[in-house]
Amino acid sequence: MSEIKAVVLAAGKGTRMQSESCHMPKVLREACGKPLLYHVLTQLDFIAPENTVLVVGYLHELVEQAFPGYPTALQEPQMGTGHAVQCAKEHLKDFDGTVLVCYGDMPLVRKEVYESLLREHAASGAQCTLLSGTCEDYLPYGRVLMDGDNNFIGVVEDRDCTEEQKKIRDLNVGIYAFDCKALLEALDKLQNNNAQKEYYLTDAPALIQAAGGKVKVCKAVLNEQIIGVNTPEQLAQTEHFLRQQGRA
Repeated sequence: MSEIKAVVLAAGKGTRMQSESCHMPKVLREACGKPLLYHVLTQLDFIAPENTVLVVGYLHELVEQAFPGYPTALQEPQMGTGHAVQCAKEHLKDFDGTVLVCYGDMPLVRKEVYESLLREHAASGAQCTLLSGTCEDYLPYGRVLMDGDNNFIGVVEDRDCTEEQKKIRDLNVGIYAFDCKALLEALDKLQNNNAQKEYYLTDAPALIQAAGGKVKVCKAVLNEQIIGVNTPEQLAQTEHFLRQQGRA
């Protein structure tokens, strides 16, 4: 397997989790007595801290103080997931290996899921491999479109799905393995011609494929592992599942 760097998106404020008595970056909210980002980084411990870039934003000084061994990239203002990875380009420009992109507010994803994605990416020779997960509960995630041979076609956001597409169970988790050169080229092509005027990383696989690159889908049954923490209720749910996983 080639050398690996990780880019962990950790810039969000977590607006729905703020209160008069609690103002902190979302990734520093605690589950089972530890920050959400701590739980993510423990599952990424097969990648050295110096090769794990934290994209920070809201009250970034607090995140930097909490995780001093990690390089950081500042995303300010925050203009989408694609923009977040663009902010980390300085840490990637001379790198020739694989870049794992994941989220600092998804603490339930297990190490073996990341490792499986990276193994499949390396074995396939693809320039991009995206993680697709199924979940028994409804989650408002994009759907991964594939043909009958499981070849990647594209990603459609939940709000843009037709009734037929909403039945697709392959969810775009937002976790990717990229060939670094292909990623950097795709980042340069991202457009923000959408209602939010944001740059979406979900556009990168299609851009890579359009440029002649190979895109693979790593399919897995993930259920609660793909829950992102956006509300106090999801935080409580995450604590429950962390205890179930024996990670409390």
